Amino acid sequence: MSLLKLENVHSYYGRIHALKGISIEVNKGEIVTLIGSNGAGKSTILRTISGMMHPKKGSVEYNGKNISQTAPHDIVMSGMVHVPEGRGIFPTLTVKENLEMGAFTLRDRSLTEERMEYGCTLFPRLKERLGQYGGTLSGGEQQMLAIARALMMDPDLLMLDEPSMGLAPILVELIFDIIKTLNDKGTTILLVEQNALMALSIAHRGYVLQTGEITVSDTAANLKNNTEVQKAYLGMD
Repeated sequence: MSLLKLENVHSYYGRIHALKGISIEVNKGEIVTLIGSNGAGKSTILRTISGMMHPKKGSVEYNGKNISQTAPHDIVMSGMVHVPEGRGIFPTLTVKENLEMGAFTLRDRSLTEERMEYGCTLFPRLKERLGQYGGTLSGGEQQMLAIARALMMDPDLLMLDEPSMGLAPILVELIFDIIKTLNDKGTTILLVEQNALMALSIAHRGYVLQTGEITVSDTAANLKNNTEVQKAYLGMD
């Protein structure tokens, strides 16, 4: 069942034509990854889906509803959360306050506490740092906080933009293990990731982007075995 569908989406930054007829589909329960070089349009797709920018042409549908011109906060309320590149935490708020901001629409305090506890179960390091300011955390801890904050809304669709950027290999493995765990528990994932090999190792399907257009779409297994993808994105000759 299709949870998210983009059809012939064109997005612009001023006069710059960033997305040129993007059509993708994410089915409920999947991990779908977008891979491509810097500037290919991966982050722009997530920004267009989450309402941070609106397409000039084409449609974005979520749960069968056209959200092409919907405001970001309304999109979040519909069950979709975007963890942006660079994490986007509040550096002058504590870890606990950051998590509470993720649940700003909830009126049930017990539910807020329950979800905070769940995030701290996934990332035990956060529990040890609830009173610490977000800006004093390490890069890996900030990424954990960004994901845990997103989970405060209990999203049906979680969009992650470069979650492994700047992290040590052991933390990259931890983050990807958590992504897989979340998906196993029923969360649909749309993943943008420079580490294409890691992304394809957990994804069901993937799309390859180049200068705002999709050049290849296939199962993750087939993309890993695609000679052109191997040369361009997987570091294989």
